[in-house]
Amino acid sequence: MMNFMKKNWKGLLLCLGIAIPSFFLGKLLPIIGGPVFAILIGMGITLLIKNKEPFKDGITFTSKKILQAAVILLGFGLNLSVIAQTGKESLPIILSTIATSLVIAFVLHKVMHVPGKISTLVGVGSSICGGSAIAATAPVIDADDEEVAQSISVIFLFNILAALIFPYLGQLLGFQGPDGFGIFAGTAVNDTSSVTATASTWDSIFGYGTATLDKAVTVKLTRTLAIIPITLVLAFIRTRKEKKNGVEGGKKVDFKKIFPFFILYFVLASIITTIVTNAFAETSTVYIIANQFFGFMKDLSKFFIIMAMGAIGLNTNIVKLVKSGGKPILMGFCCWAGITGVSLLMQHVLGLW
Repeated sequence: MMNFMKKNWKGLLLCLGIAIPSFFLGKLLPIIGGPVFAILIGMGITLLIKNKEPFKDGITFTSKKILQAAVILLGFGLNLSVIAQTGKESLPIILSTIATSLVIAFVLHKVMHVPGKISTLVGVGSSICGGSAIAATAPVIDADDEEVAQSISVIFLFNILAALIFPYLGQLLGFQGPDGFGIFAGTAVNDTSSVTATASTWDSIFGYGTATLDKAVTVKLTRTLAIIPITLVLAFIRTRKEKKNGVEGGKKVDFKKIFPFFILYFVLASIITTIVTNAFAETSTVYIIANQFFGFMKDLSKFFIIMAMGAIGLNTNIVKLVKSGGKPILMGFCCWAGITGVSLLMQHVLGLW
């Protein structure tokens, strides 16, 4: 423990120093969100640090291990029974939008020669749950910090556009009531903070209280579960690829190093939340204490993601990021437009709009 702290404390403290103001800035401006602030602050600070060597180990630990811990703790915000009850009507839409985004990302990766890992992160981030999906996928495909920062930046851009445009697009398209628009926001907007902002705007325009928000967040949580099969499939693909390369190069592939075991802990956290919240009455002491604990774990997950994004910002070359940003942004736009169109089409087909 002493060796760990001696090796990592400077980098951990630096990342913590970035995360704290970013967390509060994200609360103040949820349309942008804490993770984006953390990346921007990290990219700014790294330009001022002449010698990063004393911070290197702590920054690496934060961008890798703290990020995985954040994904695990995210599971404490998922009650599987609630998702099964209220998210099932949106399931065909969710599956269609995820498939659309992944296909678009794959096709554009081939056509525009966008780097494979960035394409995967943009496709997964657009289709599932923005920053959280990127956080879960990055370790599985061994994406570096600049690739993560690039993908988060693309997702962030279209999050803002969605939060600003969609409430007025919904009026133009003639959405009625909270449910239809809630499903639209929950399936077509990337990140949870932007889903919240979009749905809350609709509620405030029409005076629905929190009805649209509740629907949109439930749909969004249902989307989050797609992290599990996506990361497992990506781990399998990477294993096959590395085994093939390993055979050709005489190297042995260690599946344990590739398999995303942290996803299993994410599933376990979700199961624990589901069992505890269903086994006890809402007025019982156990339920109240457990609910507070799960709420704390969910908030800690968000903070850990912000802290990890600060570390990723510290490892990112902002000049290189700007120069290489054109193609990923175009890919992000195409994924976003495809998801929006398919979400609307599926809702119309299913009679939800």
